[in-house]
Amino acid sequence: MLKKLRVALAVVFWLGITLLLLDFTGTLHAYLGWMAKFQFLPAVLALNVGVVVGLVLLTLVFGRVYCSVICPLGVFQDGISWLRAHRSKKPYQYHKEMKWLRYGVWVLFVAALIAGIHVIVSVLAPYSAYGRIVQNLLQPIYLWCNNLFAAMAERAGSYAFYEKEVWLRSLPTFLIAIVTLVVVGIMAFKGGRSYCNSICPVGTTLSFLSRFAMFRPVIDADKCKHCKACELHCKARCIAICKEDAHIDYSRCVDCFNCIDSCKFDALQYRFAWGKKDSSPSAQNDNSRRAFLAGSVMAVGAAALKGVQARAQAVNKVDGGFAEVLPKQAPAREVPLTPPGSESVKSFYQHCTACQLCVAECPNNVLRPSGKLENLMQPEMSYEKGFCRPECTRCSELCPTGAIHRITREEKTQYHIGTAQVNPELCVMYQGEANCGKCAQACPSGAVKLLRTTDGRRIPAIAEAVCTGCGACEFLCPARPISAITVNGKHQHV
Repeated sequence: MLKKLRVALAVVFWLGITLLLLDFTGTLHAYLGWMAKFQFLPAVLALNVGVVVGLVLLTLVFGRVYCSVICPLGVFQDGISWLRAHRSKKPYQYHKEMKWLRYGVWVLFVAALIAGIHVIVSVLAPYSAYGRIVQNLLQPIYLWCNNLFAAMAERAGSYAFYEKEVWLRSLPTFLIAIVTLVVVGIMAFKGGRSYCNSICPVGTTLSFLSRFAMFRPVIDADKCKHCKACELHCKARCIAICKEDAHIDYSRCVDCFNCIDSCKFDALQYRFAWGKKDSSPSAQNDNSRRAFLAGSVMAVGAAALKGVQARAQAVNKVDGGFAEVLPKQAPAREVPLTPPGSESVKSFYQHCTACQLCVAECPNNVLRPSGKLENLMQPEMSYEKGFCRPECTRCSELCPTGAIHRITREEKTQYHIGTAQVNPELCVMYQGEANCGKCAQACPSGAVKLLRTTDGRRIPAIAEAVCTGCGACEFLCPARPISAITVNGKHQHV
């Protein structure tokens, strides 16, 4: 019964998070957005005290059920383990804790979090890793299927679906997503939850608490026949059955309840075990080590606390049907652009875990993972395929980490994320070649004005105090491949 309940809840969370990452319409985040806010690291970075305390208490009472129910990457590994059980007869076997790898990765993660090396944090964070896999590898398939339905519906005279452009937002992030999928998949197929208990820093953090959980699977020595059925079905490989002894390493147990389900002698029960000592060899530590680990957990918490169109129809493929138009390229920006709702560039990148949720949900194709090493995989804004429409606040509504604060449409008009600058060498109006003026026509804030020069030409000028950095002028500028207007970000958003 416990296993069935756990599987049902895990499927609900996994399906909800996956659909949230796949959805591009913005419909589901109103119903499922809370699931993203329940992820451990995003909750810590968002200073969501209620969620963090709730997850800590959940672990202290029931053990690492977060890893087996709430974490989408953990549930994904369970799915691979399930496939393995149907394809391979090879059972699991007890494996000693790889302390050097487990705690080495955890120390590296904590050091990177404190030092602000967010590339390492983003690679190791489980929710972010799963978000990259879904957004880079599954969402394109989802969009192709949507476009197929859109074409079929259009032929039938229905517009219930609309096409969405499928494009590669970031090659480095795409490659990292593939590597992550391969590594996690192989480790899950061969060793069950070996990734969770050897690499995942969230799993290691919760393991410090789970060994003291009130409710745990407990082996009844009088009923145990040492048949090893529980050990052979344990995905965490944390149960050791010997002739003289039988013990469970509760720091690695993820409460999947496979052991209870497989025991034919009723020797395993999930029951109240407060105050019972963990008899596993890994738990036989001195008080100084436990004090060090407890202090490290608090250090992590302290560091974290401090710490315009759907298809871009305006970009034509041909010019009047006679000449091919070059695709736009991203200009070199002096300061990166971060979304309205982020207090500053520094604050945004300090809190962002690169989960790709905002990238997947952006309806205007403005957000994409950065390819720069200092902010690798974290979102940045660019205007080759669209601009940040004044009425859109979707990314602020769904960000689970607090990197983007929730704002209203009215508040968005007060956010100045960047300033447009005109390049006279690329502008056809400066060169006197044409009377364009598209930048002034497109600007929703009226920041672009056309001034008349002494020789009669009209040239664009930017009122920097009015410009919000939405990118409409850059996006609609006809100059190719680099727009004559470039929006440079501001370090501090006003």
